[in-house]
Amino acid sequence: MKLSYFVVEIRRMFRSPRFVLFAIGLPVVMFLLQANVFIKTSEADHAALVAVVMVNMMTYGTFAAAMTSGTRLAVERAAGWTRQLRLTPLSGGGYLGAKALSGMLVGLPALIVVPLIGALFEGVHLDASGWVRIILGIWLGTVPLVLLGLLLGQFGTPDSMQPITMLVMLAMAFLGGMWIPIEGMPGWMHDLSQIMPTYWIIQLVRPAVTNTMLVGFPAALGVLAAWTVVLGALVIRRYRKDSARV
Repeated sequence: MKLSYFVVEIRRMFRSPRFVLFAIGLPVVMFLLQANVFIKTSEADHAALVAVVMVNMMTYGTFAAAMTSGTRLAVERAAGWTRQLRLTPLSGGGYLGAKALSGMLVGLPALIVVPLIGALFEGVHLDASGWVRIILGIWLGTVPLVLLGLLLGQFGTPDSMQPITMLVMLAMAFLGGMWIPIEGMPGWMHDLSQIMPTYWIIQLVRPAVTNTMLVGFPAALGVLAAWTVVLGALVIRRYRKDSARV
């Protein structure tokens, strides 16, 4: 992976107003809205509920950031940029690696800003191990989401990627428990949500903020690892197939 190309990828992301709005601004606004409008301060478990919402919006922010790499990839494919890169010393693995790593790094602002607001203004108090678990757990848990974005980017076009990305994000966020509390889901929806990697990302870090609706750490880690392996293999397979046509 060329460092200069990787730096360019990061700069391009943060120069996009759409990225800043959806990956940073929206999670912050939704966190404040849910914490101050939909959760009553009189509730006995108010702090825990706010912390759960905080985790959900941190996950959503990193999810939005992860999917941007796929949109960039679709644009570059349509413009013939990926064919030009094959004439340079940059390998296919380096190209996809830069896309994947940039998709993870641009998710860091949501992982910093949302919990900072939660700690300073919304009364969320965790010990050091709790903060490390939710920030590191969500960040590493988004690896399969980055790969999903890259996979979609290898099939979509610049015109189709926005509706495809929004549809996938809404479905996976909704069923993954980001917009509807897992505790409030009917049985059939809870069973369906367990198919989604977003559900398991939240479950990976929930023990740091609540003691309800928990699953084992090995189970959450295992499901996310399986998603990573499968999506990673599909991304590589599709890229090689696409390259063979040139």
